[in-house]
Amino acid sequence: MKKTDLLVIGGSAGGLLAATMARKAYGEDIEITLVRDTERVMVPCGIPYIYGTLQDLKKNVIPDAMLTNAKVNLLIDRAAEIDREQKTVKTAGGSVIAYKKLIIATGSLPIIPTFIPGHDLENVFPVMKNDEHLGVILKKLESTQDVVVIGGGFIGVEFAEQISLLKKNVSLIEMADSCLWQAFDRNYSDDIESLLGGNGIKVMTGTRVKTILGEKAVEAVELGDGRTIPADMIILGLGVRPNSALAKECGLEINPKGAIIVDQYMRTSDPDIFAVGDCAEKRCFFTGKDVPLLLASTAAMEAKIAGSNAFHLRLIRANKGTISTFSTKIFDKTFAAAGLTETRARQEGFCIMIGEFKTMDRHPATLPDAQEIYIKLIFSRCSGIILGAQISGGDTVGEINNILSLAIQKDTTATELNTFQAATHPLVSPSPIAYPINAAAMNALAGNCKHLNEDLVI
Repeated sequence: MKKTDLLVIGGSAGGLLAATMARKAYGEDIEITLVRDTERVMVPCGIPYIYGTLQDLKKNVIPDAMLTNAKVNLLIDRAAEIDREQKTVKTAGGSVIAYKKLIIATGSLPIIPTFIPGHDLENVFPVMKNDEHLGVILKKLESTQDVVVIGGGFIGVEFAEQISLLKKNVSLIEMADSCLWQAFDRNYSDDIESLLGGNGIKVMTGTRVKTILGEKAVEAVELGDGRTIPADMIILGLGVRPNSALAKECGLEINPKGAIIVDQYMRTSDPDIFAVGDCAEKRCFFTGKDVPLLLASTAAMEAKIAGSNAFHLRLIRANKGTISTFSTKIFDKTFAAAGLTETRARQEGFCIMIGEFKTMDRHPATLPDAQEIYIKLIFSRCSGIILGAQISGGDTVGEINNILSLAIQKDTTATELNTFQAATHPLVSPSPIAYPINAAAMNALAGNCKHLNEDLVI
């Protein structure tokens, strides 16, 4: 039997960072072991870019040097069983590892639409993080011309965009009325769909897949309205679900959505076991509701908490839930969002005020690489606290969105953002007299004052 002080199951973003954070928190005093079931770990958010920009799995690998430099023992095997009484983990390869503390970072599994006939035909591919599986998709694309992507979330949109770079015929099917509807309001999603369509991708929203047709391998897709679309390959981008089977089998508490229930320190119902990343429960920053929001950035935050607190509660959680911070780049335009959309804020019953602004991301705007920025900020009308942000434009909007994510976490008000001090330079940022965060916040306040004056007249 092998013994270790801290055992981490899972080697992607959550597991890797939990192990290395624990080393930083506890120094050389503890032995740390990480067990994972793949030789190589893919950069999770980089997976779509294997198929267009990179065209090589080896260029999308998280290096093991992060573990070896932190003196973390690495075992390539599959964790098969957790014995909470004996505090041991058995692996598929026959090893038994005794632990003092355990962190589960088993991630997520793709949602398979078993309700669609033909979902199990050849060349219908869910998006798994396994490098061998991803390699099969890459090889198959060489002899494929008609590709259908089912699902218009981030996975589906990014796969569609990247595969289209290979000059394939790409169709993107989304059952909701718009792509990326959970992250963006309609004016942004309309822009996204226009970009996709303008670059040759056939976008079909409000469309249901009825049947995947074919004898042995996929040949076409039948839609709910009876139309058929030719397909040599299908990418299933319907999202993911928590990979919590190991936790459930050992008796840990699981919520109705299948995620492991954790407290603010990422402890499970067993005080010696923590869970982080996609397998762990997420709660909305604004409402406290359980939300199935599975992001590598959220996993990284949770991993730091679990790694620091594995043996002693050293790190007090500085945020009260998941903010929902996203960014993506579609062809030459970046889209980012944080917090609640206007639609979601109204559904939750918030009384809101909105500030919008357009500007250029360089000054003067005549600089050769200048791009237009469009920003939308959503505030509580009564308190002025920021609830959400959406922004599109050049590459700078990704980091502008990170500023807004922190503003949401810190309950920053429109007044504070209006006077927010930003470092600017003509070659790298918008103008100081038209900085998008300040300007949008000022417009929200100005619009709210107008409404207040109208209320007084009434």
